[in-house]
Amino acid sequence: MDDDAAERRCAAVDEAMNAWGDAVYRLAYARLRNRADAEDVMQTVFLRLLRRDEPFDDAGHEKAWLLRVAVNCCNDLHRSAWSRHRAAGEGVPEPIADDDGALRDIWEAVGSLPEPQRDAVHLRCGEGYEVDEIAEILGVKPATVRVRLHRARKALRTMLGGTRGHR
Repeated sequence: MDDDAAERRCAAVDEAMNAWGDAVYRLAYARLRNRADAEDVMQTVFLRLLRRDEPFDDAGHEKAWLLRVAVNCCNDLHRSAWSRHRAAGEGVPEPIADDDGALRDIWEAVGSLPEPQRDAVHLRCGEGYEVDEIAEILGVKPATVRVRLHRARKALRTMLGGTRGHR
């Protein structure tokens, strides 16, 4: 690769980090519940982007690819010997700052959900993806995402004490 191509590729990665870095980090942190691990995953994701040769169809395709790679990197980290032999993570993810505490309570409850449900809720509510997009990112069927979201809503209602007016 010549110097101009390398500079263009680095500039494209910088641009992607500015656009999608926070989303990649939030997803990794929501899954891993550890800042250092989330930062490692984020670094790995953007190194893979640097090595990627194929262009993206559009910005949405790029973001979805980055989040899918982040999920895969988190899965790899969960399976690693290092992960199995160390202490538990450092707490509950806080993807959204909140002054009055109400939203913080909700996200703390989301953080206590099983990982598959937590991922689905994070991608739906935290990142704004639709069910089909979440399914593609997580590598599951849309029906699986709907079930995970349904179970998450039911568990959150129980945890947060609200049962009235919900299906």
